[in-house]
Amino acid sequence: MLTDSYGRVHRDLRVSLTDRCNLRCTYCMPAEGVPWTPTPELLTTDELLRIVDTAVSAGITEVRLTGGEPLLRPDIVDVVRGIASMTSNDGEPVEVSMTTNALRLPRLAEPLKEAGLARVNISLDTLRPDRFQQMARRDRFDDTMTGIAAADAAGFHPLKLNTVLLRGVNDDEAADLLRWSVERGYELRFIEQMPLDGGHIWQRSEMITGAEILAMLREEFELTEMPGRGAAPAERFLVDGGPSTVGVIASVTMPFCGACDRLRLTADGQLRSCLFARGETDLRTPLRDGSSEEEITALIHACLASKLPGHGINEPGFLQPPRPMSAIGG
Repeated sequence: MLTDSYGRVHRDLRVSLTDRCNLRCTYCMPAEGVPWTPTPELLTTDELLRIVDTAVSAGITEVRLTGGEPLLRPDIVDVVRGIASMTSNDGEPVEVSMTTNALRLPRLAEPLKEAGLARVNISLDTLRPDRFQQMARRDRFDDTMTGIAAADAAGFHPLKLNTVLLRGVNDDEAADLLRWSVERGYELRFIEQMPLDGGHIWQRSEMITGAEILAMLREEFELTEMPGRGAAPAERFLVDGGPSTVGVIASVTMPFCGACDRLRLTADGQLRSCLFARGETDLRTPLRDGSSEEEITALIHACLASKLPGHGINEPGFLQPPRPMSAIGG
């Protein structure tokens, strides 16, 4: 098992496939001048699959593919197929999921489903095309909606949507977004804006808190807290008695670090014990130098041994990680 010094068992591996994206969301990336990771530094598909297979042998049971935008990886279907073919220590197939902006799903949803992708989470911050262009700095609202419809048609159920509310930008749409999602049978997740933006301009005072989100929603909906959260990042609520649900991921104001079961692998082969970690464990260099599976496993355990009890956002002296979310993977 992959157990850290605080007794947390890790079963979830988040794998960034690229730091590139075809949107420029204001809370994630600067508008221009992003220094992309050079291609030779990125893990090849064989290297990525070898690291994931080693992690699965050590105890990982679920792999979530992230970015940047994971669908920009040319061999994304092969990556999904390779991971979906792995078997965890409990004898079950590894569950493969993905977080995406959906822009390439019209072409890829069906092949990904056939390759073994189990679930998708799609980012959707607004129902207004003009606001979408303002927030994403790209005029791709219609493409996003087409991608969501493609995922639905391909059978990715339940289909989950991720929303970040920004004060004075889209915070008046909370109820509209939930109503729209409930009508279509989608599961909406509101996520507090975190200090992981490329421009390092995050300010706590500008963040819409989880408590504020719930207060907005309760003006129009009856929300009933659901038990059994476990290691899930979202606190879930039944909407008007169910069966529809809504989730709130309040990583900043209501951290859930005590139940964290996640590790993160960046596209250039660095293992991170926490989204906000300032240190990384290099797996790419040892792998390319011929390290064995046992040696890579030892490095994974060493990374876990350094994991702190919490992310430290609310502690004096907190420093934002040098890498933005787009380079770490969500």
